[in-house]
Amino acid sequence: MPECPTETKKTQIPTFEEAAKFHGHVCPGLTIGYIAAKAGIEELETDRDVDEELVTIVENDACGVDAVQVLTGCTIGKGNLIYRDHAKQVFTFICRDSNKAVRIALKASFNIDAIDPKVSSLRPKVMSGTATEEETKEFRQRMDGISRTMRETPVREMFDLKFVDVDIPKKARIFNSVKCAKCGEMMAESRARVQDGEYICIPCYEEYSRGW
Repeated sequence: MPECPTETKKTQIPTFEEAAKFHGHVCPGLTIGYIAAKAGIEELETDRDVDEELVTIVENDACGVDAVQVLTGCTIGKGNLIYRDHAKQVFTFICRDSNKAVRIALKASFNIDAIDPKVSSLRPKVMSGTATEEETKEFRQRMDGISRTMRETPVREMFDLKFVDVDIPKKARIFNSVKCAKCGEMMAESRARVQDGEYICIPCYEEYSRGW
């Protein structure tokens, strides 16, 4: 089982191509996540997670999170990928064994469109479906170029990196299952609601509110 040692070691980090294959395409967002996750692994001097040795807190649900999953092995299913809806390109990587955590935040001064200004005029057309086949092709090529430039940029020019103190989340738990009295489907006991003395799942539960 991998550990999070304090001694310097060479880690096997998945390639950008592997992350792009998982995500489905190359884009700056994916690249942000890839660079951040690679830096996090290197700063913690660890390997890809197997059984919750690592924890990652992501503060967005954008493309880069796919790269984070590929590189770190942290996933929603294992309970060690924690999503916080802050809409910020910020990632915190935590090693349980060493109790180290590194927070990696995209710098406000880093401007993706400045790398290739033409992309900003092509993007609305492509996203709205009004771009020609040639414009779409050009857009993808330019996005690939931006991604390549980003990967060649020193990480500290793009990100602020700092070790931080965090409350390390507990490992994922398995809860008893109970049956919803309305729909008949099973759910984790910890998320059940009680209504008229019966267990009710969240979608079936009739919320009571006085508007407060």
